[in-house]
Amino acid sequence: MTFHKIITSAANDEMKSLARLLDNARERRKQQLLVLEGLHLLQAALDAGLPLHAVYVNEAAQQHPEWLALQGRIDRAVPCSLVSTAVLAKVTALATPAEVLVLCPRPQGSAAQQEAAVLLDDVQDPGNMGTILRCAAAANVRQVYLSKGCVDVYSPKVLRAGMGAHFVLQIHEQADLAAELARWPGARLATHLEGSVSLYSEDLRGAVAFVFGNEGKGVSAPVLAACDRRVRIPMPGHAESLNVAMAATVCLFERVRQGEAAAPGAA
Repeated sequence: MTFHKIITSAANDEMKSLARLLDNARERRKQQLLVLEGLHLLQAALDAGLPLHAVYVNEAAQQHPEWLALQGRIDRAVPCSLVSTAVLAKVTALATPAEVLVLCPRPQGSAAQQEAAVLLDDVQDPGNMGTILRCAAAANVRQVYLSKGCVDVYSPKVLRAGMGAHFVLQIHEQADLAAELARWPGARLATHLEGSVSLYSEDLRGAVAFVFGNEGKGVSAPVLAACDRRVRIPMPGHAESLNVAMAATVCLFERVRQGEAAAPGAA
């Protein structure tokens, strides 16, 4: 590959811009851009057909087998720059700079007919957010609605935890969850420690909206009031509660299990 330019100074304007985007959620929203770190996320973006604005390759990764395999898939019109490892170390918060940094437009969610959706009410931990997105993608629940109080879904930590899930989901940011629930055509279930109904007694195969709340406060009162039922995950052992990402995994894959069990030919 012929590189557009070689960057050896952290004072380079593009590097300073990348550093701001990686560090500041407001800057990412203002510019409607995001930065992907690593070859796995680059591959996920290419697989999803996400347009790329620019690619910055760590000089130490020029001969990396995955990079060599992916570079031919990048449109020739996309500027690719070679960057010294020392410069990338000043741009990224990672202990070891990734093989590539990729500048992309921030995707915009579009509504579509789906049998299930995930609604997140002020989930603030990046690891939890990314894990829930990854779980939703794996469970084929494509519509995700995020309240205004959620962590920036396109922060570097959430992107890394999501492992490419962002690009197969329809993510709706700054959503009014109560209003979305009012429009929802099917069941509206909130996980709650004091839920009167066991998750495993619910039929989750139809149109279901799963609502998961903040790590400390749970689902807010207005959103809870818009739900049909409060469901609990039975915990016969010694635990007060489950992490929100764990709870989401249990709920979404119980839906998968029920669908598999009802499929023709299932044992």
